[in-house]
Amino acid sequence: MPHHTPPPILVFDVNETLLDITTLAPLFKRIFGDPAVLREWFAQLILYSQTLTLSGLYTPFGELGVGTLRMVATIRGVALADSDIDELKARMGSMPAHPDVAPALTRLREAGFRMVTLTNSASGASPTPLERAGISEFFERSFSVEAVQKFKPAPETYRQVADQLGVEMSDLCLIACHLWDTVGAQAAGCHGALLTRPHNAMLPAAKLPAPDLSAPALGELAEQIIQRWKAG
Repeated sequence: MPHHTPPPILVFDVNETLLDITTLAPLFKRIFGDPAVLREWFAQLILYSQTLTLSGLYTPFGELGVGTLRMVATIRGVALADSDIDELKARMGSMPAHPDVAPALTRLREAGFRMVTLTNSASGASPTPLERAGISEFFERSFSVEAVQKFKPAPETYRQVADQLGVEMSDLCLIACHLWDTVGAQAAGCHGALLTRPHNAMLPAAKLPAPDLSAPALGELAEQIIQRWKAG
Protein backbone atom coordinates (compact mmCIF):
# COMPACT_ATOMS: atom_id res chain seq x y z
CA MET A 1 0.00 0.00 0.00
CA PRO A 2 1.51 3.37 -1.02
CA HIS A 3 2.40 5.61 1.90
CA HIS A 4 0.38 8.52 0.49
CA THR A 5 -2.86 6.57 0.99
CA PRO A 6 -4.61 7.99 4.06
CA PRO A 7 -4.61 5.58 7.00
CA PRO A 8 -7.93 3.90 7.71
CA ILE A 9 -10.29 5.00 10.45
CA LEU A 10 -10.04 2.38 13.20
CA VAL A 11 -13.38 0.83 14.14
CA PHE A 12 -13.22 -1.03 17.46
CA ASP A 13 -15.56 -3.77 18.58
CA VAL A 14 -16.43 -3.23 22.25
CA ASN A 15 -17.51 -6.38 24.13
CA GLU A 16 -14.45 -8.51 24.93
CA THR A 17 -12.22 -6.55 22.52
CA LEU A 18 -12.09 -3.43 24.72
CA LEU A 19 -14.17 -4.40 27.76
CA ASP A 20 -13.40 -7.44 29.89
CA ILE A 21 -16.36 -9.84 29.84
CA THR A 22 -14.59 -12.18 32.29
CA THR A 23 -15.87 -9.85 35.03
CA LEU A 24 -19.21 -11.62 34.44
CA ALA A 25 -17.66 -14.97 35.44
CA PRO A 26 -18.45 -14.73 39.20
CA LEU A 27 -22.16 -14.55 38.35
CA PHE A 28 -21.92 -17.76 36.31
CA LYS A 29 -19.90 -19.48 39.04
CA ARG A 30 -22.52 -18.57 41.63
CA ILE A 31 -25.52 -19.61 39.49
CA PHE A 32 -24.09 -22.66 37.74
CA GLY A 33 -21.14 -23.63 39.92
CA ASP A 34 -18.84 -23.18 36.92
CA PRO A 35 -17.46 -19.86 35.64
CA ALA A 36 -16.85 -21.46 32.21
CA VAL A 37 -20.61 -21.35 31.57
CA LEU A 38 -19.93 -17.68 30.74
CA ARG A 39 -18.43 -18.87 27.44
CA GLU A 40 -21.42 -21.09 26.69
CA TRP A 41 -23.78 -18.18 27.36
CA PHE A 42 -21.76 -15.74 25.23
CA ALA A 43 -21.51 -18.20 22.32
CA GLN A 44 -25.28 -18.77 22.44
CA LEU A 45 -25.88 -15.01 22.64
CA ILE A 46 -23.83 -14.47 19.47
CA LEU A 47 -25.48 -17.45 17.74
CA TYR A 48 -28.99 -16.14 18.41
CA SER A 49 -28.12 -12.53 17.57
CA GLN A 50 -26.99 -13.77 14.16
CA THR A 51 -30.06 -16.02 13.89
CA LEU A 52 -32.33 -13.01 14.39
CA THR A 53 -30.49 -11.04 11.71
CA LEU A 54 -30.55 -13.90 9.19
CA SER A 55 -34.27 -14.29 9.90
CA GLY A 56 -35.05 -10.59 9.43
CA LEU A 57 -35.81 -10.07 13.13
CA TYR A 58 -34.34 -7.86 15.84
CA THR A 59 -34.31 -7.81 19.66
CA PRO A 60 -31.88 -5.50 21.50
CA PHE A 61 -28.65 -7.24 22.53
CA GLY A 62 -29.16 -6.68 26.27
CA GLU A 63 -32.63 -8.23 26.19
CA LEU A 64 -31.28 -11.12 24.15
CA GLY A 65 -28.51 -11.56 26.73
CA VAL A 66 -31.09 -11.89 29.50
CA GLY A 67 -33.15 -14.36 27.46
CA THR A 68 -30.04 -16.38 26.67
CA LEU A 69 -29.21 -16.62 30.39
CA ARG A 70 -32.74 -17.93 31.01
CA MET A 71 -32.29 -20.46 28.18
CA VAL A 72 -28.95 -21.74 29.51
CA ALA A 73 -30.47 -22.01 33.00
CA THR A 74 -33.37 -24.07 31.60
CA ILE A 75 -30.97 -26.34 29.70
CA ARG A 76 -28.94 -26.88 32.87
CA GLY A 77 -31.94 -27.28 35.16
CA VAL A 78 -31.11 -24.24 37.29
CA ALA A 79 -33.69 -21.82 38.70
CA LEU A 80 -32.98 -18.11 38.19
CA ALA A 81 -34.03 -15.35 40.57
CA ASP A 82 -34.89 -11.81 39.47
CA SER A 83 -31.79 -10.70 41.36
CA ASP A 84 -29.66 -12.88 39.03
CA ILE A 85 -31.05 -11.00 36.02
CA ASP A 86 -30.42 -7.67 37.76
CA GLU A 87 -26.84 -8.70 38.48
CA LEU A 88 -26.26 -9.73 34.85
CA LYS A 89 -27.50 -6.33 33.64
CA ALA A 90 -25.39 -4.49 36.21
CA ARG A 91 -22.25 -6.44 35.36
CA MET A 92 -22.82 -6.05 31.59
CA GLY A 93 -23.11 -2.29 32.04
CA SER A 94 -19.97 -1.87 34.12
CA MET A 95 -17.29 -4.06 32.56
CA PRO A 96 -13.78 -2.59 32.96
CA ALA A 97 -11.41 -2.11 30.05
CA HIS A 98 -8.70 -4.75 29.58
CA PRO A 99 -5.36 -3.50 30.98
CA ASP A 100 -3.79 -3.33 27.48
CA VAL A 101 -6.52 -1.04 26.10
CA ALA A 102 -5.76 2.49 27.37
CA PRO A 103 -2.01 2.32 26.58
CA ALA A 104 -2.69 1.02 23.05
CA LEU A 105 -5.39 3.62 22.36
CA THR A 106 -3.08 6.34 23.65
CA ARG A 107 -0.36 5.15 21.26
CA LEU A 108 -2.76 5.09 18.30
CA ARG A 109 -4.14 8.52 19.13
CA GLU A 110 -0.61 9.93 19.36
CA ALA A 111 0.12 8.38 15.95
CA GLY A 112 -2.79 10.37 14.52
CA PHE A 113 -5.40 7.68 13.94
CA ARG A 114 -9.11 8.46 14.03
CA MET A 115 -10.98 5.94 16.19
CA VAL A 116 -14.64 4.98 16.62
CA THR A 117 -16.49 2.02 18.13
CA LEU A 118 -19.13 -0.31 16.70
CA THR A 119 -21.04 -2.56 19.09
CA ASN A 120 -23.89 -5.05 19.06
CA SER A 121 -25.04 -3.46 22.32
CA ALA A 122 -27.75 -0.80 22.16
CA SER A 123 -26.75 2.76 22.91
CA GLY A 124 -27.87 4.07 26.28
CA ALA A 125 -27.87 7.07 28.55
CA SER A 126 -24.66 8.46 30.02
CA PRO A 127 -22.63 7.08 31.67
CA THR A 128 -22.17 4.55 28.89
CA PRO A 129 -20.11 1.35 29.38
CA LEU A 130 -17.18 3.08 27.61
CA GLU A 131 -17.50 6.10 29.91
CA ARG A 132 -17.67 3.87 33.00
CA ALA A 133 -14.54 2.06 31.79
CA GLY A 134 -12.77 5.41 31.36
CA ILE A 135 -11.96 5.04 27.66
CA SER A 136 -14.72 6.98 25.87
CA GLU A 137 -12.38 9.97 25.36
CA PHE A 138 -10.40 8.06 22.73
CA PHE A 139 -13.32 7.75 20.29
CA GLU A 140 -14.87 10.46 18.15
CA ARG A 141 -18.08 8.47 17.60
CA SER A 142 -19.73 5.37 19.04
CA PHE A 143 -21.95 3.37 16.69
CA SER A 144 -24.52 0.73 17.62
CA VAL A 145 -26.07 -1.88 15.34
CA GLU A 146 -29.49 -0.79 16.68
CA ALA A 147 -29.53 1.92 13.98
CA VAL A 148 -29.80 -0.75 11.27
CA GLN A 149 -31.63 -3.33 13.43
CA LYS A 150 -29.14 -6.00 12.41
CA PHE A 151 -26.28 -7.60 14.31
CA LYS A 152 -22.71 -8.00 13.16
CA PRO A 153 -21.45 -9.48 10.85
CA ALA A 154 -24.28 -8.22 8.60
CA PRO A 155 -22.71 -5.89 6.01
CA GLU A 156 -25.17 -3.12 6.86
CA THR A 157 -23.65 -2.80 10.34
CA TYR A 158 -20.24 -1.84 8.96
CA ARG A 159 -21.70 0.17 6.09
CA GLN A 160 -23.55 2.51 8.45
CA VAL A 161 -20.18 3.51 9.95
CA ALA A 162 -18.74 4.38 6.52
CA ASP A 163 -21.94 6.21 5.54
CA GLN A 164 -22.09 8.24 8.77
CA LEU A 165 -18.41 9.17 8.52
CA GLY A 166 -18.67 9.93 4.80
CA VAL A 167 -15.91 7.51 3.77
CA GLU A 168 -15.55 4.35 1.69
CA MET A 169 -15.64 0.87 3.23
CA SER A 170 -11.97 0.49 2.28
CA ASP A 171 -11.24 3.50 4.52
CA LEU A 172 -12.19 1.48 7.62
CA CYS A 173 -10.26 -1.11 9.63
CA LEU A 174 -12.35 -3.21 12.01
CA ILE A 175 -10.47 -4.30 15.14
CA ALA A 176 -12.04 -7.19 17.05
CA CYS A 177 -11.14 -10.27 19.04
CA HIS A 178 -13.80 -12.31 17.21
CA LEU A 179 -12.94 -13.76 13.83
CA TRP A 180 -16.61 -13.72 12.78
CA ASP A 181 -16.47 -9.93 13.17
CA THR A 182 -13.31 -9.37 11.12
CA VAL A 183 -14.56 -11.81 8.47
CA GLY A 184 -17.81 -9.85 8.18
CA ALA A 185 -16.01 -6.53 7.97
CA GLN A 186 -13.57 -7.78 5.34
CA ALA A 187 -16.35 -9.38 3.30
CA ALA A 188 -18.08 -5.98 3.36
CA GLY A 189 -14.94 -4.25 2.04
CA CYS A 190 -13.16 -3.10 5.20
CA HIS A 191 -9.72 -4.05 6.49
CA GLY A 192 -9.67 -6.41 9.45
CA ALA A 193 -7.33 -6.71 12.44
CA LEU A 194 -7.77 -9.67 14.80
CA LEU A 195 -6.92 -9.54 18.49
CA THR A 196 -6.45 -13.15 19.62
CA ARG A 197 -7.47 -12.75 23.25
CA PRO A 198 -7.93 -16.02 25.20
CA HIS A 199 -10.88 -18.08 23.86
CA ASN A 200 -10.39 -16.55 20.39
CA ALA A 201 -8.29 -17.88 17.52
CA MET A 202 -7.96 -18.12 13.74
CA LEU A 203 -10.26 -20.47 11.83
CA PRO A 204 -8.44 -22.00 8.86
CA ALA A 205 -11.08 -22.64 6.21
CA ALA A 206 -11.44 -22.12 2.48
CA LYS A 207 -12.71 -18.71 1.35
CA LEU A 208 -12.59 -17.30 4.88
CA PRO A 209 -10.60 -14.05 4.65
CA ALA A 210 -7.58 -14.03 6.93
CA PRO A 211 -7.18 -10.84 8.97
CA ASP A 212 -4.84 -8.22 7.52
CA LEU A 213 -3.12 -8.07 10.91
CA SER A 214 -3.22 -10.23 14.03
CA ALA A 215 -1.70 -10.17 17.53
CA PRO A 216 -2.48 -11.54 21.01
CA ALA A 217 -2.33 -8.15 22.78
CA LEU A 218 -3.73 -4.78 21.75
CA GLY A 219 -0.40 -3.00 22.23
CA GLU A 220 1.28 -5.32 19.75
CA LEU A 221 -1.62 -4.97 17.32
CA ALA A 222 -1.41 -1.17 17.63
CA GLU A 223 2.27 -1.27 16.69
CA GLN A 224 1.45 -3.38 13.63
CA ILE A 225 -1.25 -0.90 12.63
CA ILE A 226 1.16 2.02 12.99
CA GLN A 227 3.82 0.20 10.97
CA ARG A 228 1.38 -0.63 8.18
CA TRP A 229 -0.40 2.72 7.99
CA LYS A 230 1.94 5.36 9.32
CA ALA A 231 -0.48 8.09 10.25
CA GLY A 232 0.20 11.79 10.58
